[in-house]
Amino acid sequence: MAPKAAPKPADRSKKKKAKSTGKDGENRALVIITGLSGSGKLSALKAFEDLGYYAVDNMPIELVPRFAELIGSSATTRRAALVVDVREGEGLERFPFILKQIRRTLSTTVIYLEATEAALVRRFSETRRPHPLGREERVAGAIKSERKLLDPIRNVADIIIDTSSFNVHELRTHVQNKFASGSTGKDLLISTLSFGYKNGVPLEADLIFDVRFLPNPHFIPEFRPLTGKHPKLVAYLNQFAQTKEFLDRVSSLLLYLLPHYIHEGKSYLTVAFGCTGGQHRSVMIAEEISKRLAKEGYRVKTDHRDMPR
Repeated sequence: MAPKAAPKPADRSKKKKAKSTGKDGENRALVIITGLSGSGKLSALKAFEDLGYYAVDNMPIELVPRFAELIGSSATTRRAALVVDVREGEGLERFPFILKQIRRTLSTTVIYLEATEAALVRRFSETRRPHPLGREERVAGAIKSERKLLDPIRNVADIIIDTSSFNVHELRTHVQNKFASGSTGKDLLISTLSFGYKNGVPLEADLIFDVRFLPNPHFIPEFRPLTGKHPKLVAYLNQFAQTKEFLDRVSSLLLYLLPHYIHEGKSYLTVAFGCTGGQHRSVMIAEEISKRLAKEGYRVKTDHRDMPR
């Protein structure tokens, strides 16, 4: 029996929906953005607006079916995105029923944005805005209450995006790459991170590789003041066979894993490389892996936690 092929990158969808077409035969679509307060819904909405979608924030849920009808018949507006969230109040209970009703006539995608409690608390602290559930309850408590209220909506979402590691610009870029026409499907944002074990393991890392088995440039006076980005240090590490073999093996592993992560709906992946101080070996490896993944068409950013600025 032949081995199963790796899954193709795809959104985390419950089922395939037939495309909706208007009288002119052109595809029409509605995107409903929902999720936790502070998770980036407005940033996502602006990204769709930049893609040419008609954008509406905080539309009353009872008006959504009528709005969908207009999209299905409008001569000028064929794609729209709107935000529905906890500000709706008790009307949220009708969301699953209304969604089912809309999908009978119009291709509709529900995107649910969420983030960790720590990330949400930090964002509310930075903006100094009150949580929509009220000023009297602590933010952490309000977040827990909101998760419970939105759980039925999360269960009917087509795409779930964890925005904990995204900044505003990265989230907008992610949404645009995912929904722009001609997308390659490689919409996972990958962060290659270098660090030093002496300063602790990064908690945000999804995958961690220990590169302390490589020769340490720290003990060579000429290389000690340099970093892993310096050409001389890169050349020094590349002269060892184990460096090339490690880079080849890790690159092959990541290229195997990434389509599976995308298939499962993961939107952000942090791959960390650690050495003793986070100055030389881990920096060089993180930079090289980043280049290799970018060459394969993935979106990659590189961070060096412990390297001197």
